Parts: sequence; structure tokens; C-alpha cells
Amino acid sequence: MNSAIRIEGVTKRFASVQALAGIDLEIAPGEFFGLLGPNGAGKTTLISALAGLVRPDAGRLAVMGHDVVADYRAARRQLGVVPQELVFDPFFSVRESLEIQSGYFGIRDNAAWIDEILENLDLKSKADTNMRQLSGGMKRRVLVAQALVHRPPVIVLDEPTAGVDVELRQALWSFIRRLNRDGHTIVLTTHYLEEAESLCGRIAMLKQGRIVALDTTANLLRRFSGHTLRLRLAPGVVLPDSLRSRLSGESGEEHVFALGSCEEIEPLLAGLREAGCRIEDIEVGKPDLEEVFVRVMNRT
Repeated sequence: MNSAIRIEGVTKRFASVQALAGIDLEIAPGEFFGLLGPNGAGKTTLISALAGLVRPDAGRLAVMGHDVVADYRAARRQLGVVPQELVFDPFFSVRESLEIQSGYFGIRDNAAWIDEILENLDLKSKADTNMRQLSGGMKRRVLVAQALVHRPPVIVLDEPTAGVDVELRQALWSFIRRLNRDGHTIVLTTHYLEEAESLCGRIAMLKQGRIVALDTTANLLRRFSGHTLRLRLAPGVVLPDSLRSRLSGESGEEHVFALGSCEEIEPLLAGLREAGCRIEDIEVGKPDLEEVFVRVMNRT
């Protein structure tokens, strides 16, 4: 068993919509992996297939070596999923919900681990509160707790910080990073690309049910993005034609130059000085995943 997740040739169609169009993907144990794409790209369908909630039309999925269809119980036990939707049972308290979730996996005497989860997700003060009385952010914390209650080696987070406050986001990522350091495999989908950039070692980008980019985060940033030099010139200053050809964008007195490397900054500034261009503001921008995402989606 060499893969935490193995996906081979998976397709899924809903009526006229081809949700998944032949996905091949392998995620190694201990990876922090990002699954990105616009709405409707197939991310949630792929996660649902991985969890056994949707049966693919073709292909095979396995979690920790267990086939999701042929060996469903074993595969599901290896996986913890935090869904996008706020799904909860309104008749139980937070602690009772976690105890019931433990029972689904045949786990007894799980109180110590439940207490640790409650502590790390700042839910201890809400342990005996009915689920109906929780705010949206608190309910999302409980969804995370439910996904972790059976200590799965693979954790899938489907938009886990959507609509939650900054404090929870920081606490959640601190806890998830710790789980990853302890050897858990993490798969994250998010529209907060700065989260994916800082957390994920490798990223797959989906569009219309296909993987259109797959590489380490560092390699994607090198291939599709780069440093920029953003300048605001004094009012009335005209950029010479010799430098205008190097622009990647402009708006009024603000001009943006794409840089192949930081070494290009000094010659560019020297050219501006020689042309008598007075600079009022300057900013060097680093490569970012948002630019990579836009370029990948626009090229395919």
C-alpha cells in the first residue's frame, strides 16, 4: 500500500452534465493536498465518490488500499470528511453528537479523544449545548469534530472555513497542521487560495470534471506566476515607449511590470531614471496562487 488515495479513470455523469470526465490522481500518505477549481468543476462530486456517497459510472477509487465500492466499510473507516453543507441532528448536544458518531464506527470509550477534539476546536464550553442553539460557525466546528472522532488517517476538508470568523480559521488550521505533522493525510478544497498556498504541498486544479494542472505548489508558482513591479508615477509623467512595451498592465498613473526575476528591477528603475520619470510609489509583488489559478483556468 503506497497511496493514501488512489483514483483511476473515474467518470460520473448526472443526466446531461459530465461531472467527472476521467480523473486519475494519487495522493501519498502524509501529504497536505489541495483540490481547487471553480464552482461546478467536480470537486464535491469527487469527494462524494471517495466517501461512497456517489457511485462512479466508471473507474476505481481506493482509500489506504481499500476499494471504496468493493470494501466500503474498511475504506470509509479510513476517511473523515468535513462537508460544505451544515448537516446536523437537532435533537442532541455537541458531545452526544460526537458520541453517536463514534458509535457509527463501533468505537467505545472515546471520551478522552472527544475531550481533546473539543478543546482544540474551542467547543468545550458548548459540549452540552443542543446543536440547534449553535451559531453557523460553531456548527461548522462540530462538523470538523465529527470527521475526526474516529481518528481517520485521511481527512478531507470541503470548504471548511466558509463563513467562519478569523479566530476559528486560525485555530482550525493550527489543529489540522498538527494532525498533518502527526502523519494524517489532508485533502483540502477551498476558495480561499491564500490558504491553499500556505498549507498545501501539492495541488490539483479541476475544470469541467478534468484535472488541468497538477504539481507542487512551488512549481505551479514558478511556472504560471512571477514577481511584479507596481509603480505609480507622478501626475503628467509619460512612460517612454521603450518601457511601455514591457508593461503587463496599467491604470492611470499606475503601471505594472511582470518580472522574470528580481534582478530585472534595478535595470528597469535605471531606465525610468534616465527617462526622467518621477516615481511616487513602488511595490514589489510576490508570486501568488490566485494568479496561477486565473491563468490555468483561462488557458484551458
